[in-house]
Amino acid sequence: MLKKISVSELIPGMYIHDLNCEWMEHPFLTNSFPVDGKARIAKIRSLGIQEVYIDTDRGIDLPHAPTAEEVQADLHQRMQQIASSQTERPNRVDVATEAPRARNLHNEANRIIKNLMTDVRLGAQIEIERMEPLVENMIDSIFRNPCALLPLAGLKKHDTYTFEHSVSVCALMVAFARELELPYPVTKDIALGALLHDVGKAIVPDYILNKPARLTAKEFSKMQEHVVFSIDILQKTPGIAPIAMNVAAQHHERYDGSGYPRRLKGEEISLYGQMASIVDVYDAISSNRVYHRGLQPSAALTKLLEWSEHHFEPRLVHNFIRAIGIYPAGSLVRLSSGRLAVVREQNEGDLLYPQVEVIYNTDLLCYLTPEIIDLRSGNDSVVSHEDFNKWHINPKLWLPS
Repeated sequence: MLKKISVSELIPGMYIHDLNCEWMEHPFLTNSFPVDGKARIAKIRSLGIQEVYIDTDRGIDLPHAPTAEEVQADLHQRMQQIASSQTERPNRVDVATEAPRARNLHNEANRIIKNLMTDVRLGAQIEIERMEPLVENMIDSIFRNPCALLPLAGLKKHDTYTFEHSVSVCALMVAFARELELPYPVTKDIALGALLHDVGKAIVPDYILNKPARLTAKEFSKMQEHVVFSIDILQKTPGIAPIAMNVAAQHHERYDGSGYPRRLKGEEISLYGQMASIVDVYDAISSNRVYHRGLQPSAALTKLLEWSEHHFEPRLVHNFIRAIGIYPAGSLVRLSSGRLAVVREQNEGDLLYPQVEVIYNTDLLCYLTPEIIDLRSGNDSVVSHEDFNKWHINPKLWLPS
């Protein structure tokens, strides 16, 4: 049986099933291993990990600890409550209208960031004025309809992850700022900081950045230095705004003080750094890598909610969930009818019932004639999120066009 316990309750003889943290935030070879001594527990605690899942069939039990099923049931209920309290913020255009512009913009953004990372590696200085038109266009697209650009940002290739991640974080941060109703100049600085938040990775050696296996402890430490590299690069960049700097400098800080590089805690982290830490983790854990399969978007949001008990400011996590929906655009869901559907667009003010495109029959194991339906006006409803890979469905084929 799987149970969730506090790290303070770990004792030798227990078996850790899941370290319950982002996979890049620890140097262990696997997420599952026996607790073979106090030194192992001390190492886990030093990483800022607060809670873990243990397997009581393979190690010592803790009778009073909640089971994984009980934890998930509670998180599901909390997600439903968050979705039910969204403020209505209508889109200016429908997703089909915005989709072609969003696709062109996404391609342009990836090209620009790829070239920028190459230039920085060669010692060139960042020119903010060349980035501003891209930022303004991304903001305009998200404010017209976030459901056109966000699904594109969720698709990444293994060998181009670094700069595609930056574009994705930028789009998500703009959607986050939209939900918080931040002023346009602030949103622009946030977006710029998001695009540049990982620029320090241009200094990290390729063999570490693109290693197709878990990093060693030494490599793990070197990878963490990318934040310091980013700070150094941006401090030398003329015209960089303090807000943009905070996004880049604080995106690995954690609300409980367990982050890096400065171990800032609570309100010591700016609003923009807190936003960036949430978005960066969401995009990382929902992305596929060579040796790590990403969580489905809804599952990744549930993890953020779980981790908000320690690592993130809970109200901000709630705002982020409302910003992209508990069933984000582009994700695959199972309906109560047994059919599979791709979420096309959120119904503002009613996140539990998005507009979806029905594509697959799970009983007959066959594709259906695609049909777009609004779940607010029918008898069908979402019962769970699903994995595209499980059903051998290519998500790119079902993006709005």
